[in-house]
Formats: sequence, C-alpha cells, structure tokens
Amino acid sequence: MKPIHELLARIRHDRQFGAGQFEIGFLDRVAGTIQRVALKEFSFPEGERRVFEVSDESGQARRIPFHRVREVWRDGVVIWQRPS
Repeated sequence: MKPIHELLARIRHDRQFGAGQFEIGFLDRVAGTIQRVALKEFSFPEGERRVFEVSDESGQARRIPFHRVREVWRDGVVIWQRPS
C-alpha cells in the first residue's frame, strides 16, 4: 500500500490522476468517528510536510496530521484505506 503522503502528493500534482472528486476520511479524536471532507476544502500549510488544514463548522482552522487519515475516496469509491 502506498503511504498516505505519497498518495496525497500524487493527487495534488498529477493532473490526470487528480482530476476526480476526492474525499478524505480522517479520525476525529473528539467525536471518535471518521469525518469525510472534500479534498478541495483542505489547505496544505507551507513548511508543514505531514499535516493539512480544514475548517470546522465554526470556521476555526484545524490541523490534521496525516497519521489520522483512515481512507481516501475518489468519485465515491474507496481507493485507499489504512489497515485496522
């Protein structure tokens, strides 16, 4: 299985592969559930290699480390899933 940082880099930089609609499922430690968010809602902070930022319901930016990513969806189909 490809490491998550390599898959995210490919989605961001390979135009042909990254042309789909992507969602990332990450572990929300507070809720204890997997939260799915569209990749287009993320930002990748400059100088940070292992996190992305997403805004929560209140508009507060939250940094999510890559190790909390549990699954990646492309056009409604799971293409990557962290082993249990």
